[in-house]
Amino acid sequence: MTDFPTFRAIEASEFAAFYRSLSATFGNDPRDSEREAEQKIFELDRSVAGFDGTDIVATSGIYSRTLTVPGGEQPFAAVTMVTVAPTHRRRGALTEMMRRMFTDVHERGREAVAGLWASEATIYGRFGYGMAARNAAIAVPKERLAVRPGIGAPGHIRLLAAEEARPLMSQVYEAAKVDQVGWLDRSEPWWDWMLLDAEDMRNGATTLRFAVHEGADGQPDGYTYYRMRDQDGAREANLSDLTATNPEAYAALWRFVLDMDLIGRVSKWHVPVDDPVQHLVTDRRALKMQLVDGLWVRLVEVDRALAGRSYSTELDVVLDVTDDFCPWNAGRYRLSGGPKGAECSRTKDSADLALDVVDLGAAYLGGIRLTELAAAGRITELRPGALTAASRAFVGDRDPWCPDGF
Repeated sequence: MTDFPTFRAIEASEFAAFYRSLSATFGNDPRDSEREAEQKIFELDRSVAGFDGTDIVATSGIYSRTLTVPGGEQPFAAVTMVTVAPTHRRRGALTEMMRRMFTDVHERGREAVAGLWASEATIYGRFGYGMAARNAAIAVPKERLAVRPGIGAPGHIRLLAAEEARPLMSQVYEAAKVDQVGWLDRSEPWWDWMLLDAEDMRNGATTLRFAVHEGADGQPDGYTYYRMRDQDGAREANLSDLTATNPEAYAALWRFVLDMDLIGRVSKWHVPVDDPVQHLVTDRRALKMQLVDGLWVRLVEVDRALAGRSYSTELDVVLDVTDDFCPWNAGRYRLSGGPKGAECSRTKDSADLALDVVDLGAAYLGGIRLTELAAAGRITELRPGALTAASRAFVGDRDPWCPDGF
């Protein structure tokens, strides 16, 4: 054994060992089907692995994706597969991998924003990530849920095979994500990954079922896909996705789900905290939602990230940003903008707000208010009135939410 792991990108021939290390650290048995699908979307040149001799003892990587932000889209470094073997913890491996990934993003100049799903919420704040999008889970007895009468689209729903449904779902998703802050692009390889239906991945559930809603004009405007499983003595419909481009199709799809025969429970493990289903059902109290953290965001290039989104109201504010992990970010920035776009650049002017890059990441998608963070003592107002004005400008019309795990 060496005294400390060495770090580098992996080669294609090393992916199986990389995946075994990843699975073992997460306490899972490696699945060949999942590994093969993952390898098709994995970007070898953006991986960072820790080696102890020839053994892989730490893993991480980045997917080059695009994120919907207020006012448009931004290139997005989707950080993934971050593990350190229990035999090699507290030796700086995670810190080194994070440093290398941020340096890679900084030097490439493509992305200004990175993000991840955190397996443990206490880990990533020290690397500059802020919890930017909340997530919720629904699991309720079906008999207590029904869609309110008179809501639904004058169209119809078709049950389709995967190959028939996929192009229609892709069409709907592309139309829907334009206004959905926190959503990611889905290329064909990513659709392959999302719809992977190998038997060893079903955990006792059925194959995927696909339902597509078509409006009165015959065009697809919504879809859902789901599995059936026996859970605690009840037949459950577990929704993997339910997406629509208008309220009527959304309501029609939920009515379809709740009207299915022989189902005792409906669950969906990724929903936004302001999901409209809460206002569709007749008994809101029956719709139990468990709130958890969702997407964590890290501004790797503060000026480009802040200039890459729009703001709800006009603002002109000087931010004094601390960033101990990415020192190129530290300093004062003048952010000026509004609903049509923004500019952000270095300045020597006096600061209006002082905050850490963690808090900018949390507020970036518009779901976490700056005033909320200030109430926790995480932001200092240096000019009276600056906090309220900036908070109103950052916030969006809907809570951000990311439907895709990665």
